[in-house]
Amino acid sequence: MMRELRFGRKGPAKAGALVVFLHGYGADGADLLGLADVLAPHLPGVAFLAPDAPEPCQGGGFGCQWFPIPWLDGSSPEAAEAGLRAAARDLNGFLDARLAEEGLTPDRLVLVGFSQGAMLSLEVAPRRPEAVAGVVAISGRMLRPEALAAEAVVKPPVLLIHGDQDPVVPFADMAKAGDALVAAGFRTWGHVMKGTGHGIAPDGLGVALQFIRERLA
Repeated sequence: MMRELRFGRKGPAKAGALVVFLHGYGADGADLLGLADVLAPHLPGVAFLAPDAPEPCQGGGFGCQWFPIPWLDGSSPEAAEAGLRAAARDLNGFLDARLAEEGLTPDRLVLVGFSQGAMLSLEVAPRRPEAVAGVVAISGRMLRPEALAAEAVVKPPVLLIHGDQDPVVPFADMAKAGDALVAAGFRTWGHVMKGTGHGIAPDGLGVALQFIRERLA
């Protein structure tokens, strides 16, 4: 049973490409949609979408979650796993519907995930029937690196961005994701935001913009 995701949209009515932002745990789509104002001048013809995750955040706060996180909300590993599967279904349905609506093919779509949104991006993108143009995973981790090589259907290019002072998702997780991607044959780039915690520094956003421009050129 797929859940319908509410979303915000910015950009031209007739888009030539899409950037979909996936927010972190306890936030919502509006949290990242503001980045469209910074990126849009450099990405003419691109529309920006930012869905809200389907569940209220169990770990407190007013935001949403894509799936439970046991060490934050006391949920079971089984609940987290089931939640990840459900969120992947929801996101796939959302992406398919938006591409159809906009009359675009998957190679005109870039996923930009932050934190839990990055985890979901890295889970979903390799397992879709057709590759998206690229994935930008910021301050996240790969949830099942050991399964990637066997389960990857497509291999979109991936940019990993992480702050080396991240107190929430350890910086070491960037290398673990990168190793799994490279071993599975993905074209993979990395950018370290020096002195940055769990967030998006201007240099990270600049590198993400360059990557998106090249993928959607």
